Amino acid sequence: MKPARPRPLARDRRGAAASREPRGARRKRETRERLLDAAFRLIAERGIDAVAINEITEAADVGFGSFYNHFESKADIYRAVIDRFVEQFADALDQITSGLDDPAEVIAVCARHVLMRARREPMWGRLLLREGQSPTGLLRRLGVRFARDVQRGIETGRFKIPDPLMTMVVLGGGVLAAIAAVLTAGAQPRTLLGRGDDLPERAATVLLHALGLTFSQAEAVARRPLPPGDLAMTASVRSAR
Repeated sequence: MKPARPRPLARDRRGAAASREPRGARRKRETRERLLDAAFRLIAERGIDAVAINEITEAADVGFGSFYNHFESKADIYRAVIDRFVEQFADALDQITSGLDDPAEVIAVCARHVLMRARREPMWGRLLLREGQSPTGLLRRLGVRFARDVQRGIETGRFKIPDPLMTMVVLGGGVLAAIAAVLTAGAQPRTLLGRGDDLPERAATVLLHALGLTFSQAEAVARRPLPPGDLAMTASVRSAR
């Protein structure tokens, strides 16, 4: 007797296996993604205060009423945008630096990756620049991690700085200025920025020098090979839209 053939999976109207994402759930997810992508672009270009909900829905090609199926308010979608485009990136940085013992190298790797992504994805860089310029922006997100890593360096004796608080405030502003430099590198005089290819490494060098390393020590750390790790896992806006 021939063995019984396995029964085929039940299929929906479009012929997909029932185990796959239901059509309604997929549509809801895709609508939310469109809203997030549209909000990301508008906020990066103009800032959250200059963007209206109807502008987000129009840019996403979504009905105005559908917005409230996914977000309670403009502040709600703003938090979701930051979580997706900043927090996930910061979490990925924590992962790729988790095996590093030198606090100086952690600072350098994170600074380089931030600036490299800003150069690769200018809109993401503009969002980070706007977020950092908000009253509590970097104090809540990447800034919290920066302060944590600086504190570790102080506790281990790697960093020697007389005023940690003001040093972190000044260096945080320096990182934002470096992002702005990366975003405008092509328009700056070559005598000021050089080719600009190594801006991430140069910025990391200055950061470490300000934290107490000699310039030669800082430069050596800032130009070490980056540790292995995949930052492609972080959310990124669809550039085709």
